Amino acid sequence: MRASRLLSMLMLLQARGRLTARQLADELEVSVRTVYRDVESLHSAGIPLYGEAGHDGGYQLLDGFRTRLTGLTSKEAQALFFAAMPGPAAELGLGALAAAAELKVEAALPPDLRAGSRLVREHFHLDAPGWYHDGDQVPYLPAVADAVWNRRVIRVLYRRWREPCEVERRLEPYGLVLKAGKWYVVAGAPSVRTFRVGAILELEATGESFDRPEGFDLAGYWRAHLTDFRSSLIQGEATIRLSAAGRERAGEIMSSAVNAAIEETGSAPGADGWATATVPIESLTHAHTEFLKLGAEVEVIEPVELRDRLAATARSLAALYR
Repeated sequence: MRASRLLSMLMLLQARGRLTARQLADELEVSVRTVYRDVESLHSAGIPLYGEAGHDGGYQLLDGFRTRLTGLTSKEAQALFFAAMPGPAAELGLGALAAAAELKVEAALPPDLRAGSRLVREHFHLDAPGWYHDGDQVPYLPAVADAVWNRRVIRVLYRRWREPCEVERRLEPYGLVLKAGKWYVVAGAPSVRTFRVGAILELEATGESFDRPEGFDLAGYWRAHLTDFRSSLIQGEATIRLSAAGRERAGEIMSSAVNAAIEETGSAPGADGWATATVPIESLTHAHTEFLKLGAEVEVIEPVELRDRLAATARSLAALYR
């Protein structure tokens, strides 16, 4: 562990130039006193490292010195994909490995390319979850990831929407997908299916191995899964009237399919600024909830049952706030 830390300190100084003891301590998550001891160890090993006191001081390698100890371990190479995503990497238990891999790559770059990569890190940040959701609580994600890496069968107690709500499943996990801050595992169960990792209530590692289907394409499967999922949602259409404010608001909160339909089927606004459009709906219940978000800026013409539901809700709200 200490040898790994000494190497990390060396990579930090090689990649970033002069660093204070406090900066090194923060990067390595150790005390300043530990940094002092590690610096002495590097000195004893013949590393040309020197320090300067004062406000602008710090530790620095002798100009021209470069170590070739920048090779990635197999686990660091696996974690390198997550170097730009520290949150997901930490959830998978790969945070330290991803950071070490990124540091080694940075140290191996020529100075001009190293500065450019640092500039990207300082100016761009990926935040995957949506505005109103911080992502799932996924206590079993590291265990699922371990089963994916090592091709091990797991047994889970899984929570689903329809009855019975809690079911036991034997899974052969082929891969993990992060979608809008939520983790999904694609697994053979026995046919290939998708399970939300946050809905796993219990998990047991069986120790049993499995063979991943030859040529299985995780990205291709996920694209097809999304297409099928979206197609299965559409169960009908609704004819609506929208005010100018309603059209603007719909662009912010309604689905891309609804907004595309408004653009394609929408009539020219009348003298009152309202326009008519035909949009897809998933179900009467879902459409009722979605159109309520637009308040009095939308009027449903058809289907009549949806119009009646919204009218009943409006009467109830009027009675409540009267």
